[in-house]
Amino acid sequence: MDTKPARDFKYVGRSIPIDDGAAKANGQIKYTGDMILDEMLYAQLVFSEVPHGRIKNIDISEAMAVPGVVKIYTHDNAPKTKFNSQMWFAGQNAIEDQELFPEVVRYIGDTVAAVVAESKEAAKAAADLIKAEYDILPVVIDPEAALSGNVVIHDSGNPFLTMEASYGDVAAVLAKGEGLVIEDRVETPKIHHAAMENHVCIAVPDHKGRMTVYSPCQIVYSVRLIVAKVLGLPYHKVRIIKTSIGGSFGGKQEIILETYCAYFAKELNRPVKIEFGRSASIVATRTRTKTIGYVKTVVSPEGKILARDMKHIVDTGAYTSNGRVICYAMGKKLFRLYRIPAQHYRAIAVHTNTAIAGAARGYGSPQVQTIAEINLENAARRLKIDPVEFRLKNLVHPYDADPAGGPNLGNARIIDCVLKGAKAFGWSEKWNQPKRTGRWQTGVGMACATHGNGYYGAYQEFGTMTIRMLEDGSVMLNGGLHDLGNGTVTAMKQIVAEVLDIPLDMIEAPEADTDVSPYDIGCQASRVIHVCGANAMQAAEELRSMFIREAAKVLQCNVEELLLEDGLVWNNLEPGKKMSYGQMAAAIQQKNQVELIRTITYQSPANPGSYAVNFVEVAVDTYTGFVKVLDVVAVHDIGQAINRGFVEGQIHGGVQMGLGMAITEDLAYDNKSGVARGSSFSKYHLVNAPDMPPVRVILIEEGEDYGPYGAKSVGEIATIPITAATVNAINHALDANLTILPVTPDKIMAMLTARQANQL
Repeated sequence: MDTKPARDFKYVGRSIPIDDGAAKANGQIKYTGDMILDEMLYAQLVFSEVPHGRIKNIDISEAMAVPGVVKIYTHDNAPKTKFNSQMWFAGQNAIEDQELFPEVVRYIGDTVAAVVAESKEAAKAAADLIKAEYDILPVVIDPEAALSGNVVIHDSGNPFLTMEASYGDVAAVLAKGEGLVIEDRVETPKIHHAAMENHVCIAVPDHKGRMTVYSPCQIVYSVRLIVAKVLGLPYHKVRIIKTSIGGSFGGKQEIILETYCAYFAKELNRPVKIEFGRSASIVATRTRTKTIGYVKTVVSPEGKILARDMKHIVDTGAYTSNGRVICYAMGKKLFRLYRIPAQHYRAIAVHTNTAIAGAARGYGSPQVQTIAEINLENAARRLKIDPVEFRLKNLVHPYDADPAGGPNLGNARIIDCVLKGAKAFGWSEKWNQPKRTGRWQTGVGMACATHGNGYYGAYQEFGTMTIRMLEDGSVMLNGGLHDLGNGTVTAMKQIVAEVLDIPLDMIEAPEADTDVSPYDIGCQASRVIHVCGANAMQAAEELRSMFIREAAKVLQCNVEELLLEDGLVWNNLEPGKKMSYGQMAAAIQQKNQVELIRTITYQSPANPGSYAVNFVEVAVDTYTGFVKVLDVVAVHDIGQAINRGFVEGQIHGGVQMGLGMAITEDLAYDNKSGVARGSSFSKYHLVNAPDMPPVRVILIEEGEDYGPYGAKSVGEIATIPITAATVNAINHALDANLTILPVTPDKIMAMLTARQANQL
């Protein structure tokens, strides 16, 4: 594909405003929560108040007496169909252990009952009156304790997957005893996605027995798959329309409310809406996996990594969800960042009596790469080598092979990222400055990261798009697009506009609707720009070629004599006879009897790595444990920015999310009660705008062979390196090794107090 430099582009690389930005700002956009349909009913889910128990009885008598209540559902009158909310394609091998209303509840947030009523108020009032009695069962919250099997959450056992991947001979390297062995245990927290829009869904039945679901989702074909299964309908009887979304970060990648909504609507033959509040969105949807990592790295005295052994315990909560897939995804990322002769990776996925873990921005990479980068920083400190120099000795180079056998790494420019970022940050000066004395201690840290660009090499990776030029020269691009507020639609328009040389306002690209959109596996796996963008580019190129062929027939000239520019077409031998695209499109229809339309199924041929490094400076108050982040430099190898403003916005947002994982965010389940202490925003602490440090963004744009105009992803990798870089900076400031995240003031003060006691 074309990887020409940005200076030659007319639309690609520009910071063009998101196409629906003004409509969102002035309130014209209707989110799903704003939609009110004729005869619509409202459903309220009732959650388990115990973390583990068998339901003995559910008393709905008082609830049924509430005026406006239409029906109440429990495990007694609902289907027992098992499903897995993470499945995204037909035939996927997945453990199906969820049902709408389980008889055994496994976490506080499991669904016990649902009230469907004529109004939201009636549904909530009735739901509050439902009383459930349980035979209380033993509880296990800690994933390492869950491995013992003393408390069994599912009959199949708590650990449901143990997988390994390796290359080289780690055991042989360890046996030689020639290097220094650095060992760490690092724990990352269970966290909430915190999208502004809470979870919401509407389902509408029709007279043909079809079900239409309006959902702010990430994968319409996944929603169709699971809704059809639970309702027992063929796919053509289920229509999923992706609605405007108020953020996701992976939280709306899985099916949460759609099955309930669709089942109630089918049963009652009326539209049904379910809308969560914030607390329900925190405790009863999905979380990032809590992950405990044990890392053992062997390094030479000169700073070369000789081998690494890693074991990760992955807490997927009460049900399987994506527990199997994420373990494999974690391992793949760990092998694609450093040149390490021998690595061994082992992951154990385990159930606990906590909220279900699922997709979250980075899909396991923030957890495992945080664990690995904290360990590598410790290795550099032990060797007394500058962390920048240490990493430069070991980082991958462009087009390195994946040592585990996956696709090659592509034009990997992580070394460029480190060199340019260190200079901009002033790393050498800050790292080597004398330690401060007194209350405030400052420190710097860095971390590197990689992420993929789609599913090629692991799962099928393709999509289909249809592009049409209409009679006035405007263009319709029809694909299974999902814009999560990140500018997907605008970016696709920029790619098409660049190929066809027409303004963006002449292009329309609607979002996904399973009735009319060609198949696509959705907005996931950082595949949208690299794969969907390449699909759009190829479709536009095919349309351009067709347009030229047909225009040459109209003008009775050779295709080589045609020129296209700024929406005009002409024979270069007759420059005074220029026609607009619209005039030519109409003439092609009239004279050639041809529609200007192309449908392209694009199969991705590669899965290069996106790469990034973050540099962070912090100040730590040794009297209170408070951490203030002073400066961040974020450098990203993205091949080519399609929309520079969107890219920088993604990086700023990713930094905010990763900082939360480092120093503030944790659902913090109580080991006895199973209650998530962070079940509301008053107790779940995000990094807010006033707390954000200045973030300087540097983009490395050296092109990528198969990306559209050389582009590759940034949406997920933006949140990966910042967590470890921040923790490393805190540890540098305090000369510590804090490894249980988030590194909150109480943990810092406990460490400082223990250190002081040991010195007495």
